[in-house]
Amino acid sequence: MSNEIHPANSNGNGGYERSDIGVAGVLYFLLGLFVAGLLIFFLVDGIYSYLNKRSEAEQSPVKPLVTNAPADTRLIPKDYPQDAFPNPKLEEDERGQLNGIRLKEEQTLSTYDYIDKNAGTVRIPIDRAMDLIAQRGLPVRAQSATGEAPAQPKPAPEKKKVTKK
Repeated sequence: MSNEIHPANSNGNGGYERSDIGVAGVLYFLLGLFVAGLLIFFLVDGIYSYLNKRSEAEQSPVKPLVTNAPADTRLIPKDYPQDAFPNPKLEEDERGQLNGIRLKEEQTLSTYDYIDKNAGTVRIPIDRAMDLIAQRGLPVRAQSATGEAPAQPKPAPEKKKVTKK
């Protein structure tokens, strides 16, 4: 065996290419990419404008007794009367409605109130209930004095064999 290093190819450059990539090829690729992007943008924009015009043309006419109907019924102005729409209506202020629900739940969890006045059932704030449980502990079921284990379930009755005669 010899310890001589042999070049990978006949040029003697160590097995890799020493020339750089051509700048012109990269620029042509970027230019082609930009032109393709512009063509796709204008094509999609044209399709959307065509579909918008078609949708406006196919829109059903507004009832003749409605006096203040908007031209495009897909965009309803804020001052438009809300009783003009049938039920069920879409939510208009989701965050406001959710905040109202959360405030009502918070008020329920943090106030005293009767649940059933006749039965004497009351509701106490959750913080107070947690303090009472920490002081008194959880209720425990009383153990029997003999320390017996719970009753075992009865075995199922055996089935009788029926023989034909």
